[in-house]
Amino acid sequence: MRWPEGVICPKCGLLGEAYKLTPKPKTFEEIKASKKRIRKPRKGLWKCAGCRKQFTVTVGTIFEDSHIPLNKWLLAIHLMCASKKGVSAHQLMRMLDIKQYKSAWFMAHRIRYAMTGELPEKLSGVIEADEAYIGGKRRYKVAQALKAGQREQRIA
Repeated sequence: MRWPEGVICPKCGLLGEAYKLTPKPKTFEEIKASKKRIRKPRKGLWKCAGCRKQFTVTVGTIFEDSHIPLNKWLLAIHLMCASKKGVSAHQLMRMLDIKQYKSAWFMAHRIRYAMTGELPEKLSGVIEADEAYIGGKRRYKVAQALKAGQREQRIA
């Protein structure tokens, strides 16, 4: 879904030249003979054939440079969008079982940043919002209907 025409390198912009890194199978003798530590590439790692840089799908998104799993990110986005009064970082920390407040604060700020990003450009035409509460009861009675430019007179 991220790259419908093919994988695009975020560093050089080359289209379709990236390949997925997979561990090379080695025989038991090769493993025993080499005294070096065997390193396997992490899951979802890509490499550009042009600039030789490694990248993942999360590069250039709000999920970049985060060790928090994507399922917790998506649940946090849902919680922040579905709540009427907003969600604090402490509440995210408790609900998502995140160990540090700093991580929950980081997530909340990144999600809020994403909500203000490109969204106004994409909204056009008639926009409908549900569950809006505008107005309410007056705190005091008004003697008569007001004309433009007049102040309200309070009656105790």
